[in-house]
Amino acid sequence: MVAGIVEALFTAPAAGEPMLAHRRVELLPGIGIAGDRYALKTGHWSDPRWPDQELTLVEAELLEELGLPTDGLRRNIVTRGIQLDGLLGSEFRIGDARLVAIRVCDPCRYIETLTRDGLFTELAGRGGIRARILEAGSIEVGDAIAPA
Repeated sequence: MVAGIVEALFTAPAAGEPMLAHRRVELLPGIGIAGDRYALKTGHWSDPRWPDQELTLVEAELLEELGLPTDGLRRNIVTRGIQLDGLLGSEFRIGDARLVAIRVCDPCRYIETLTRDGLFTELAGRGGIRARILEAGSIEVGDAIAPA
């Protein structure tokens, strides 16, 4: 059963750097997306106190509602056709990779320095999710998101 699809994939080489769109990325357990700021330990939240920085997902529908571009919330994976909160605590697959949704990706005020004032409040409780990579694999735009 397909629950949704990958609409876009993004990485950034360091905190605050422009997001780079990709057709395909490699997911590495315990690391994240090869070449992304959190895999490289150069992200705004790269700190041992926040160990769950492997992967972030957000719904395209939310970005559209907020009038933001696809990379507007700086999440790695933009999805369509799935309510991501419903994955929390569950394993799922995208492409060759197996993941588990571990928690809500709460927005922080830092996003306002890169977008617009007031976005932090607009996002209350709906900033996407964080996932841990259980099995390495390639994922690409158009891949299905389905239960593992």
